[in-house]
Amino acid sequence: MATFRILSLDGGGIRGIIPTILLQRLNADKSLSGWLDSVDLIAGTSTGGLIALGLANKVNLQDLRNIYEAKGPKVFDDSWLDNLVNLGQVAGAQYDNKNLEKELKSLFGQTTLAQLKKKVLITSFDLDNESENPDERSWKPKVFHNFPGDDSDGAEFAYKVGLYTSAAPTFFPSVDGYVDGGVYANNPSMCALAQSQDRRIGNRPGLDEVVLFSLGTGTSLIYIKDKRVDWGYAQWAKPLVSLMMDGVSGIAHFQCRTILGKQYHRIAPVFPAGVSLPLDAVDRVPDMVRFANSIDLTATRAWIKKYWLGK
Repeated sequence: MATFRILSLDGGGIRGIIPTILLQRLNADKSLSGWLDSVDLIAGTSTGGLIALGLANKVNLQDLRNIYEAKGPKVFDDSWLDNLVNLGQVAGAQYDNKNLEKELKSLFGQTTLAQLKKKVLITSFDLDNESENPDERSWKPKVFHNFPGDDSDGAEFAYKVGLYTSAAPTFFPSVDGYVDGGVYANNPSMCALAQSQDRRIGNRPGLDEVVLFSLGTGTSLIYIKDKRVDWGYAQWAKPLVSLMMDGVSGIAHFQCRTILGKQYHRIAPVFPAGVSLPLDAVDRVPDMVRFANSIDLTATRAWIKKYWLGK
């Protein structure tokens, strides 16, 4: 039976409602009683980072879902004045993150990562490490966690880390020099698996004792049919964010599946052909709810029983 259970949650903006509903459905299954409470590490990127922080703070899944359904339009509020100031996103982020900050402060208050009820791993990207040595000053990936050790981020406020991980370039401005972890780990599964093997952790589990459940936020079927694409900055700008996030999510899936085998399970729902749901598609939330409720969870329930619960 597993001794270290990891739940990993992808980024995806408003599409975070999809994994939230999937978790609700699984949690309502009496045959899986207690499965979510037994998680040892919750990893998340961007919207998945917000869900991870919420779960670690014992926020009810319905309350998390309500944030997407009721508060989403406020978070992704693109006023005409903001568009005017930002020249229609050419010279500034599409949205302000003040409303998101307000919601996160309401949800977490002054709770720090160390005060959370579960271990978390939240990805972000540091635009400037501020090294005093000019030969070492650069940007770098940043993983926030509340594990013990000299590099623990336990003193960080949960709401701040939530802002850091969800500051998606072009969508929101950076916060304290951090942007969305989706630029390198939209699927944080491999980061979480690596963290479980940190030699500083007491009673570090062997790989044969780790199980990892990874949840995506839905993928649109996108492709570029031309065999030779001679594009510049302007043409690549629009598809590049999706290309980057889908690419890093796919490679993390490959790595975890190869390393863990049957101890790894992922739900990566794909939208029907022709359906595209951007990160800020707040007007399509009802469609996402229907989509999430239509996903067959038979194989997932069987996997949780066998590998997560050891039934």
